[in-house]
Amino acid sequence: MSKSQGGAWKEGDLVATYLSGVRAAIPLAAEQIETMVRVVVELTGGIHRYADLGCGDGILSAALLDRFPQSSGVLVDHSPPMLERARERFGSVPNELRFIEADLSRATWCGGLEGSFDAVVSGFSIHHLTHHRKQKLYREIFGLLAPGGIFINVEHVSSPTPEIEHIFNESMVDAIFAQQQRDDSRKTRAEVAREFVYRPDKAENILAPVEDQCRWLRRIGYEQVDCFLRYFELAVFGGRKPSSEA
Repeated sequence: MSKSQGGAWKEGDLVATYLSGVRAAIPLAAEQIETMVRVVVELTGGIHRYADLGCGDGILSAALLDRFPQSSGVLVDHSPPMLERARERFGSVPNELRFIEADLSRATWCGGLEGSFDAVVSGFSIHHLTHHRKQKLYREIFGLLAPGGIFINVEHVSSPTPEIEHIFNESMVDAIFAQQQRDDSRKTRAEVAREFVYRPDKAENILAPVEDQCRWLRRIGYEQVDCFLRYFELAVFGGRKPSSEA
């Protein structure tokens, strides 16, 4: 039996700290989302229905709804505090949105989903799963996609060497420190570095090389597979399910 996904993320304090302190400081965050939307547009031509896995506070869904305002979405997360943040974000949005609490580490996660999707997206969630489970999930997503549908993963991946991991960690500490200074925090960079290194969710990260994950997608049957954007351990990658006409 697989380990349940990210138990630390059920804690409201950790969710609040991540959203305000870490996620807000992620380098190239806007470019990652812009890349996701651009690839969806170019490789599908438009979507009517999507799923957002590990939706968090709904930031990826917001970008898709901004570009495809008539689309409907299913937002999935195992963290009740995250789902509550997503509901708050879309409280006044008239679109047909469903919010489902489900654990991606279990094959039963998609039991509440019906029909097929033109796009499935995920942001900084799947890296909490074992590599074996990641591959199974990618196959399950493939089964949920309509012909020509696309999967895009905005994800935390592994560094090829400890030296490059160190460069990434230092860049993240710099970014978080700068963000906290903008928020008038009195923390020193050393304090920010300690908090980043010893953050409570770090033990739940199971990082895989983006090259391996792209290879898994191709093996499953995805086409147009690529890493569309990368900044050290931050990557936007995915692929499309072949159309029925191919």
